[in-house]
Amino acid sequence: MGEHDSLELFPSAEAPNDRPDAHAHRGAPTGPLAERMRPRHLDEVLGQAELLAPNAPLRTLIERGELPSLLLWGPPGSGKTTLARLLAHGPDSDFVPLSAVAAGVKDVRAVVADAERARRLGRRTILFLDEIHRFNRAQQDALLPHVETGSITLVGATTENPSFEVIGPLLSRIRVFTLQALGELEIGVLLERALSDEVRGLGASDVKADPEALRAIAVAADGDARRALGMLETAVATLGAPGKGRTLTPEAVRDSVGRRMLIHDRDREEHYDVVSALIKSLRASDPDAALYYLARMLEGGDDPLFLARRLVVFASEDIGNAEPAALSLALAAYQTIERIGLPEGRLTLAQATTFLATAPKSNASMLALDLATEAVRNHGNAAIPMHLRNAPTRFMKERGYGEGYRYPHDAPDTFVPDRNLPDLLGDAEFYRPTRFGQEEPIAERLAAWRERRRRRDR
Repeated sequence: MGEHDSLELFPSAEAPNDRPDAHAHRGAPTGPLAERMRPRHLDEVLGQAELLAPNAPLRTLIERGELPSLLLWGPPGSGKTTLARLLAHGPDSDFVPLSAVAAGVKDVRAVVADAERARRLGRRTILFLDEIHRFNRAQQDALLPHVETGSITLVGATTENPSFEVIGPLLSRIRVFTLQALGELEIGVLLERALSDEVRGLGASDVKADPEALRAIAVAADGDARRALGMLETAVATLGAPGKGRTLTPEAVRDSVGRRMLIHDRDREEHYDVVSALIKSLRASDPDAALYYLARMLEGGDDPLFLARRLVVFASEDIGNAEPAALSLALAAYQTIERIGLPEGRLTLAQATTFLATAPKSNASMLALDLATEAVRNHGNAAIPMHLRNAPTRFMKERGYGEGYRYPHDAPDTFVPDRNLPDLLGDAEFYRPTRFGQEEPIAERLAAWRERRRRRDR
């Protein structure tokens, strides 16, 4: 996200009233279509009704003139920068934009010094800090006293989850407002408006658009208004010189836009959201959803070995002994990716994904380990029964180490009903197999063995 964040949408394709007010931008817009079509008034903004509709929280604060320090959190192209600019265009406000990518504490101090002078003249300084998550902890700490005293009104913008990227003391001093990605219908309205606006948009080019062409752009934009307007501008430019009868078709859109680029940052929240969706779809035995999220991560450029590792973990955590072949297949998929990579490895990942999704599920092994770990933590190093202890020396044998041990393979059915847990744990049962898949016969055998141990103890 940069200073030219995407604009919001308008309630209809007709131009809104251009009445001047306290929030109006001055001068004719120039530059890319997305910049030219940026809303000039809060009344033009659409797509964030939960924040800006009549009586909505942010709208109420603005109308009362009580704008606090705040953080705008939302995906790319949801209108964070546009909204920040509109919030700042009051008669007694100075808007100072900084990008956390290039700015530092020195820049903040310079803004604060100017803000103190403006404050004595009755003016308020609104510091807009784009990509605030790029500031490290020390840099964010430097903002605290100035936000606390009101020297500046901080308006931050971020695409990342503030609970991970913004320090707690700063979060406690500002309000967080969440912006949503724009819907396809809203993107479509924006595209129609850009095509009809003769002053700021493409109306003077006399281009008509096939509804399916606009829908294709709206789908490809992924809720990002700036991206949608950029695609429209590029597609119209490929139609040739201005003139009558030019029509934007789906084919023209595909030719100009090319392969759709997915938003997927491999070390940020979006990455972990998609990974979570993949694993939960596998757990829900939904191969269609699992394949979708697998494809989304591959298309987004994720490391195939990372995906293969997740499948191996899933095989043990969520399938276990209900289908023992799951682990073997997942490991084979990992080794295949290691040896042949992409693109051929996609097929192996797909095979493993569909197998794991449709296999019977059991987390009994994981739960058993959790229970055993809890017992270790609660009871410490409980005494190991003597018959299980190793007796490599005569001295140890004389003290009973290994005494009474019976070799199970010498028993008629290879089972000896001796107690093997420490006496302190009694008849504790950690592993509780389910009745699904291959765990059902395991459950039956284990129940019979446990009963024989209990009978022997009695």
